Amino acid sequence: MKYVFFDIDHTLWDSYENIPESTVRAIRKLRENGHAAYINTGRSRSNTFSKKLWDIGFDGIIAACGCHIERDGQILYERLLTDEQIARSRKVLFENHMPVIYEGPEYHYMNPEDFPFDPFVERLQKRLGDLARPLDELTNGCRVNKFSADIYPSTDLDLVRNKLFDFDFIIYDMRVTEIVLKGSGKSKGIEKLMELEGVDIDDVYAIGDSINDMDMIDYVRHGIVMGNGDDKLKAVAEYVTDDLDKDGVEKALMHYGLI
Repeated sequence: MKYVFFDIDHTLWDSYENIPESTVRAIRKLRENGHAAYINTGRSRSNTFSKKLWDIGFDGIIAACGCHIERDGQILYERLLTDEQIARSRKVLFENHMPVIYEGPEYHYMNPEDFPFDPFVERLQKRLGDLARPLDELTNGCRVNKFSADIYPSTDLDLVRNKLFDFDFIIYDMRVTEIVLKGSGKSKGIEKLMELEGVDIDDVYAIGDSINDMDMIDYVRHGIVMGNGDDKLKAVAEYVTDDLDKDGVEKALMHYGLI
């Protein structure tokens, strides 16, 4: 039995959340052949409830950069921020002009008006609906796995990193950063699931496209990068498949004889 981990954005679906029929067909065939298919995403669990995504038929999910693991709807592992970490990070980000979104397994906490120059936030709020809560509802005891923030020219990022010493930063073009508990990552989620399931690393495959997939592509024995993926990621891949809209997922699984 092999385990295959799939990134979501620009791997399973495009910017408009269109999933190629070949991808659906390939993942269903993969599972029919006795292999396991898992989502592995930087998104928190509260941002991965799309019915058309789950209708493909996955065994489970690693969400929030390795901080939340589910199999068959059961939570196997959860890593959460403490109340102190949430309070400290809110203060540091506010003082350094970084609007923030806190991401948990049940809810997102954010103030959309804090992001006047980021159209993604408006789209996120519409997608989440009631799962998007204002920041003033983020009180002691709320469950948060990670957070994301915009970077402005006035941001002192070195100072922020020093004060948030217990976090790792994944930075995208010096405009946005995902901030996760130190030692987290997609590869750490795979490692934890392998430990729980008794899986050998030789039986693990991962498919992704962007820089936050780097650690999992580099970690597994069989790292696969989409043709539309980042060139830096392709440099560490075992195999580069075709683009998402050119049957890239199906071609990758066929290349390895999994379907």
